[in-house]
Amino acid sequence: MQNERNVSLTRKLEFVLKQAMEEKYIPGANVMVLKDGKEVAYCEAGYADVENKVSIRKDTIFRMYSMSKPITGAAVMILMERGLIDLADPVSKYLPGFVNQKVATDQGIVPVKRDMMLKDLLSMTSGLPYPDSSHLAGKEAEEVFRTVDEKLYREDAMSTQAIVNALGRCNLHFQPGEHWMYGTSADVLGAVVEVVSGMRFGAFLKQEIFDPLTMKDTGFYVPEDKQDRFAKLYENVDGNFLESPTNNLGIQYQMKQPPAFESGGAGLASTIWDYSRFAAMLLNHGEFEGARILSPKSVEFFTNGELMPWQQDDMWRSWEALSGYTYGNLMRVMKNPGMALVNGTKGEYGWDGWLGTYFGNFPESKTAILLMIQKKDAGTTPLTRKLRNIVMSELF
Repeated sequence: MQNERNVSLTRKLEFVLKQAMEEKYIPGANVMVLKDGKEVAYCEAGYADVENKVSIRKDTIFRMYSMSKPITGAAVMILMERGLIDLADPVSKYLPGFVNQKVATDQGIVPVKRDMMLKDLLSMTSGLPYPDSSHLAGKEAEEVFRTVDEKLYREDAMSTQAIVNALGRCNLHFQPGEHWMYGTSADVLGAVVEVVSGMRFGAFLKQEIFDPLTMKDTGFYVPEDKQDRFAKLYENVDGNFLESPTNNLGIQYQMKQPPAFESGGAGLASTIWDYSRFAAMLLNHGEFEGARILSPKSVEFFTNGELMPWQQDDMWRSWEALSGYTYGNLMRVMKNPGMALVNGTKGEYGWDGWLGTYFGNFPESKTAILLMIQKKDAGTTPLTRKLRNIVMSELF
């Protein structure tokens, strides 16, 4: 009976995925569903390379962009459970650019009322924006990333800590803790991990997460011998998919060499198979196939974040697609399923990426949903919600 359900699930997912490709909504994608740590459905459609008709496979490598954030959050949890950090620590304890910060207000530039804490970074309540020309703090962040881009391929390319300290010297958009806004907080946490561990962020992730979980294709660059598996980025122009070789947020498009900037918010590349192992580890209370990454209590804390009421209002007003969710530890967490735009369950968590990558974990049923796309400005798409709704109806 269970196998029949899995076959039915796969067929339904495959139909919707292929339909999206035929309608030229996506150039290609793959989707995977796990149950109790085991794959129960997988399907793929379309191309990683449209021009050369290279099909998407289970080992196709994708740019994760913001799906890097949950992995950064897990790295912070590792430091926390070892007693190496306190989430109430001021960020300035680790990064000098965050000493004596200022806030841009309607009344002018004012000092922070209290220091930004590590907890603020995990909750996106720090006041650090992404580049945004609509306000002063965002414009200053734009200037930092403009400099990053100018040096991106040069020998003096800016390092993780150099970029983050530059962002810390910019004005904040609001007082730490007073509002919620999506921004560069995860990048700052990557730099904090470097300072505390004494290792480059990528080396820490490799040692503590990727190697133990056998995530052999996950990292901040894609070596030459794997470039043939690296999906291209596309945008739809007049009904046709054209490659869009875009550097964004300090991330090189082709990712051929180890970068100076190892972005905790956007820098990782991975496969659906690799990321499924990270998702399965969290569902299994911090352990997978004999590798213990986090304690069960740390996973419980990590996956149950929640905003304060006044911060929650900011998120729901600014991001309608997250209706029903709260936010914490660099992930969305379902709080009120009846408010959501998608069928879901209380306590589910995960995140997505700029180019359409997506994962969701459902602890009560030990189910994970993963989707990989490389479409410019995709985020969580209507296709993503359709696929989720199919899984919810079949497995729950």
